Amino acid sequence: MKENKKQRIYRTIMLIIVVATITFIVTSIINYQSSIGYLISTNKEGNISQKVNIALSTITEIIKEKYIGEIDEEELVEGALKGLVASIGDVYTEYYTKEELDDFTANTLGNFIGIGIYMRADLIENTITVEETIPGSPAEEAGLKKGDRIIKVDGIEYQAEEITELSNNVKGTEGTTVTVTVEREGATIDFEIERRAVHINYITGEMLENNIAYISIETFDEQCSEDFINKYNELKSQGAEALIIDLRDNGGGVVDEALKIAEYICDKDDILLITSDKNKNEEVKKSTKNPTINIPVVVITNKYTASASEILAAALKDNEKAELIGEKTYGKGVIQELVELTNGGALKVTSAEYYTPNKEKINGVGIEPNQVVEDEEEQLNTAINILKQKIK
Repeated sequence: MKENKKQRIYRTIMLIIVVATITFIVTSIINYQSSIGYLISTNKEGNISQKVNIALSTITEIIKEKYIGEIDEEELVEGALKGLVASIGDVYTEYYTKEELDDFTANTLGNFIGIGIYMRADLIENTITVEETIPGSPAEEAGLKKGDRIIKVDGIEYQAEEITELSNNVKGTEGTTVTVTVEREGATIDFEIERRAVHINYITGEMLENNIAYISIETFDEQCSEDFINKYNELKSQGAEALIIDLRDNGGGVVDEALKIAEYICDKDDILLITSDKNKNEEVKKSTKNPTINIPVVVITNKYTASASEILAAALKDNEKAELIGEKTYGKGVIQELVELTNGGALKVTSAEYYTPNKEKINGVGIEPNQVVEDEEEQLNTAINILKQKIK
């Protein structure tokens, strides 16, 4: 069953910690304000790029001439790029450094190079503990267990507040090894573990009462639709006659994966999604295949159901393939495009807005469920009771 949201907040994927430190430096330039203003004002006919280049070039020269501290030119450039993108005011448009892009890509793909554990830091006890090992991971195969207290990585000791440094030290090249020292039941044990590709399965499921299958989707990575149908087929073989899809706390992910799952349930040629770009050009995406899931479906949503999960929920609701129960969704109805840059970084930019198959706006609005149920436990009970009536 889906674990409590508060518990998941403290889960840290050891090898996929995205360290995105954005520093905003506010500089007071007094003697040079007029010169910058003059340079920009004399280029009123210039485009944005020219104006930005003039301003940044002038400010850079002032910093080099006046600043008394050490200057990291690479960080100066990265900070300027982040500041430029942040000035747009769109929380979803971001500039990624090369390192941040690598982490983002690994997270989106659901695969990363590492040993495959979840861990948590206890600042009161000053400990870092293994919360869980990912099934089939090098850590599980080596013998790491839930509750093991991590003392050292490659001989270096770490405190609770150094959990980021610890995870960074565990990262490395596929095929290399790392030594993790843990304390277990008073004994100190060294584990030499090979780093390799680890797949995180964000799909969990089980059979509930009355032959009702339950599948939770935590996020949409690039293998999500395959993991979903595999889990469904497993539960179907156990006699599933109805299905609950839990999208609570699902913040989105890869849109195409959400659409593939919708195709498993919707009829061929059903409209799944309508998108509109900057020039108001619309694209209508339809199901291209006949459904493989032909049993009653209920989808559970809450106020944290967002983006790609809203696309799936809307497709099933508008095509009358599922009943939505729970809370109104978050309302993130925009799509981001990832553009890789020559410096190794990337720009994730909001490039389109999407609408439900009935052409209803989602962004800033959200999707209303067919039946509003606010209590988390009651949401699941309501879904079960609805399906009991459908499979009588």
